[in-house]
Amino acid sequence: MLLSLTIDNLVLIDHQVLELGPGFNVLTGETGAGKSMVVDGLELVLGGRARPDLVRNGAREAEVAALFEVAPGSRVLAKLEAAGVPCDRGELVVRRVVLAEGRSRAFLNGKLCTAAQLLDLAPDLCDIASQHESVSLTDPATHLEYLDAFGKLETARDALSERIAELGALVRRIGEVREAERSRAEREDFLAFQLKEIQELDPRAGEEADLEGERARLRHAGKLQALTQSAADVLYESEDTVCDRLARASADLDAAAAIDQELAALARQVDTARAELVDVARALARYAGGIESNPERLAEVDERWFRLQKLLRKHGPTTQELAAFRDDLEKQLKDLAGAADLLGELERERDAVLGSVGADARHLSKKRREAAERLAEAIGRELALLGMGRARVVVDVSRVPAATAAELPPVDGARLTASGIDRVEFLIAPNKGEDPRPLRKIASGGELSRALLALKRVLAEKGPAGLYVFDEVDAGVSGAIAEVIGRSIADVARHRQVLCITHLPQIAALADHHFVVGKTEQKGRTTSSVRRLSDAERVAEIARMIGGVRVGEAAKRAAVELLAARGTSPKKAAATAPASRVA
Repeated sequence: MLLSLTIDNLVLIDHQVLELGPGFNVLTGETGAGKSMVVDGLELVLGGRARPDLVRNGAREAEVAALFEVAPGSRVLAKLEAAGVPCDRGELVVRRVVLAEGRSRAFLNGKLCTAAQLLDLAPDLCDIASQHESVSLTDPATHLEYLDAFGKLETARDALSERIAELGALVRRIGEVREAERSRAEREDFLAFQLKEIQELDPRAGEEADLEGERARLRHAGKLQALTQSAADVLYESEDTVCDRLARASADLDAAAAIDQELAALARQVDTARAELVDVARALARYAGGIESNPERLAEVDERWFRLQKLLRKHGPTTQELAAFRDDLEKQLKDLAGAADLLGELERERDAVLGSVGADARHLSKKRREAAERLAEAIGRELALLGMGRARVVVDVSRVPAATAAELPPVDGARLTASGIDRVEFLIAPNKGEDPRPLRKIASGGELSRALLALKRVLAEKGPAGLYVFDEVDAGVSGAIAEVIGRSIADVARHRQVLCITHLPQIAALADHHFVVGKTEQKGRTTSSVRRLSDAERVAEIARMIGGVRVGEAAKRAAVELLAARGTSPKKAAATAPASRVA
């Protein structure tokens, strides 16, 4: 639902905030007052083309902001979430700025977006029916969804869509296996070569660190022996070593401790240190005695180290990752060996799913054709009430033509889509003897408007849009037909928010909320503005629509009667309504 529309510097509008109510909103005013500018503003926030002539003369830019209420679980909310647009409070602000040179910017809840994103959201937010266009109902891409909603076929369609997605996944998997089979021998040789390299070396986990250590010891054996033996000599194995001196120091401290017991602990610490250094010296001596130069072992270690480094550079950088790569190679080779069996299994599964999908698609197609006849009859009855009794409506359900490059197999020569095998289009022959044509090709604006109204009357509860806009759908009609059109719009308004722009008092009188557009001139500038009418003002405006510029008592009485027929009693308002021209 549209809560408010704020327009700045758009053609003749300087600044205007239009706050619509739920149900039936009507917009009236004299010809040329600027009623169409409200629709222009709505079309802009719905992704319409930004034109330089929309910017008010002298202004740098025009701006339109629409505040929509977004229902939980709606398609709008899902699209916003997919686009990363926050909509925490269930409100969506769509803002469009048009610069004087023609460029434009668009925003969704403050986040910069494209006009294409607005166009994608448009059918779920608002549907505009005018003598020239409709956002969604003239688009055949939406007709299948309307038909399924009318026939209560959404559950069957969604279930079929899931099965078709399953079939698509199988077809893609078969393609992958076939592609793998085509290059299987070459791939198998390459994988086997990589696996053989690893298996021949058979590296252990963490072996790279062990090899690094052994390689360093073998390359520097002489230096290690000299350094460790020298350290052992200094500590214990030569004359006047560190341990000898510590022994003398320990003996001195023992003698001192005999005099002062407080030195006993220190004497024990020195003795302990000497014992530990003796152990270290002996270990160093053993290490030095065990080291010997071994060129053959060094060569072996060097060769293994270089081979391991080569594998780690390609598949590492650690032996753990190398082992994981080896396991993956073994799995791939096993899969390739069983590819032929797998392909047969997948093809049998695909054929089974295709048979089931085909049966479901045919059944859904039959149900759609049955629903199409009922929908065409319902729309025809509505058109008859709207003064188009000779019009013939066809809801055409045909098969989607098969495509040579289609991913999915055809069903009965038709291409499978996510919605089945059907395409749907609403066709109408406004006059007897004419062939039915698509809605968008109806030449008469009044006929198109009434055809769209009939569709919306029948599909009032089915369409996704929260707001329906009827822009002068009363063109070329009057009298009883005008009242029927008004009551049809009012019936649509029981299910959807409606904004209707009209010249007919019979329609305006049925609205829940009445707005009027007027023009004023100040300092040589013309400005259009919109305001909500009070009850008294409403009687006067409908009287103007009946009687013209000068409103007499007869027009006032007729206005009161029209409003009373709606179910209200505006006598008090009529008593205070002026009989003069309403601006």
